[in-house]
Amino acid sequence: MSRDRGLEESETEERSSSSRRANPVDVHVGARVRLRRMLLGMSQEKLGEHLGLTFQQIQKYEKGINRIGASRLFDLSQVLGVPVQFFYEELAVAGTAAGGFAERPAESYAVEFLGSREGLELNKAFARITDPRVRRSIVDLVRAFAGDTVTE
Repeated sequence: MSRDRGLEESETEERSSSSRRANPVDVHVGARVRLRRMLLGMSQEKLGEHLGLTFQQIQKYEKGINRIGASRLFDLSQVLGVPVQFFYEELAVAGTAAGGFAERPAESYAVEFLGSREGLELNKAFARITDPRVRRSIVDLVRAFAGDTVTE
């Protein structure tokens, strides 16, 4: 670990221990790291190995507890195979930059759900169903459970 990165991480830990809430941008970027890592089927431990970090540090990044510096974000983009911009996508939609107190649009809830373990598993399993009628039936079933009216 370089001296600058060590200093950056210790400053971040001091900042996060003195303030009670993580910065919403840091939380969003961390969630995007988690989403991409999960889409690749990569463990926190494996990602940490690629970056020379512990899985605990990856956890802190993913939760937004520790801020990710520019050079580390670049390294993450290389390991996860995405451009740096990927980590900032949907940021304004999430209500952090431009949304203020407005309610988040439904699309951001969908992105949040797809970033969860259940959402990812459901999406992967659903994508493996080849029969369009079965897929339609599953969508209708889930809508019925959710109390939505089924429309064709």
